[in-house]
Amino acid sequence: MTAPTEFAVVATEGSFDGERYCAGPLTLHVDGGRIREVSTGDYGGAFEGRGVSVVRGAFVMPGLVDAHVHLLLHGVPIEGPSRAAHAKQPVAALLEAARESARQSLRYGVCHVRDAGDRYAINDMIRDEVAGGAMGMTKVYSAGIGLKRPKQYGAFIGLDVTDHASIIAAVTERNVRADAIKIVLTGLIDFERGAVTDVPQFAIEEAALIVNAARRCGKRTLAHCSGLKGLQVATEARVDSIEHGFFMNREMLALMRDRRIAWTPTFCPVHFQWTFPQASGWSQAVVGNLRRILDAHREHLRLAHEMGVELLLGTDAGSMGVEHGKAVAQEIRRYVEAGLPLEAALKAATTSNRRHMGLPDTLIAPGNRFEALLFEESPFAELTALERPWRIWSG
Repeated sequence: MTAPTEFAVVATEGSFDGERYCAGPLTLHVDGGRIREVSTGDYGGAFEGRGVSVVRGAFVMPGLVDAHVHLLLHGVPIEGPSRAAHAKQPVAALLEAARESARQSLRYGVCHVRDAGDRYAINDMIRDEVAGGAMGMTKVYSAGIGLKRPKQYGAFIGLDVTDHASIIAAVTERNVRADAIKIVLTGLIDFERGAVTDVPQFAIEEAALIVNAARRCGKRTLAHCSGLKGLQVATEARVDSIEHGFFMNREMLALMRDRRIAWTPTFCPVHFQWTFPQASGWSQAVVGNLRRILDAHREHLRLAHEMGVELLLGTDAGSMGVEHGKAVAQEIRRYVEAGLPLEAALKAATTSNRRHMGLPDTLIAPGNRFEALLFEESPFAELTALERPWRIWSG
């Protein structure tokens, strides 16, 4: 049965329009995939009287966007051997795993994701499948194949570059289909030491070469980066967004604000390891390190919000214990726990992500495309409602 092209949505408890909370009830008139009118009040009866279908719920908002995922990885397996075996599968099996990740994302109301790099460009493939009409999957903004140094962290994210010529080739030839360019700038956090202990993979001049080559191709850059040494390289090279960004400080945030560098904090992977230390066999000392890292990260997120740094909400879905789609509501909770208003967290997960990636605007306003979620309960009354979208319009 074909869904009607004209219908009305009544939200009895209110909405988040992409920037702010609006009290209900309100009625949206949708026709041809676009919002034609937004009215304060319940006018469902008037539409029904005209023979127009009406969908009723408690709360409506734009579809969610996850700014940092890895579709080819599953978040559910938490055993090291299982995760290692998964990553060694043939490309065809990883492609099907990515399809399922994209399906699961959409089931949780995540209508768009930014895939932050994989060595096979499976992210490009999924993006093209959805654009070609494949149904039931989230739309993808792809970072293609990441750039990394030989024998350094990031084998599943990208492929090696060794000199200026290979950097230029990676940006202009190998990643010609990508929407953005991923730079693997630092490795993982050493949780046992509670610090980032490695040196950046790229010097400032090399990172700037990547950024400038990407911009000449009309593409943004995102940098996997934590620790002050790596953060300094990222900010001096003027990447477009810093991913993870643990061990931040006020001075770095001020530079990011002034240079219009966005930040995707990705609490979820570290928070999972703190919540379930047995999954990695962490000692009590490491658990203490994890808690200190999270507390500092939370304080820097609050500070970034107050200072006006552009915040993008991303989960690093596919990491251990971080499930595609489901993790977005968990990451939003981390923002609220850090002291940000729920409106700010929702904006980071909708409008800010879309604008940073140059995606079509889905603010709930006349003329905009209708890509939205309807809930049976308002998340402003019960935050866990975000985990249970009742209706999903993914455009």
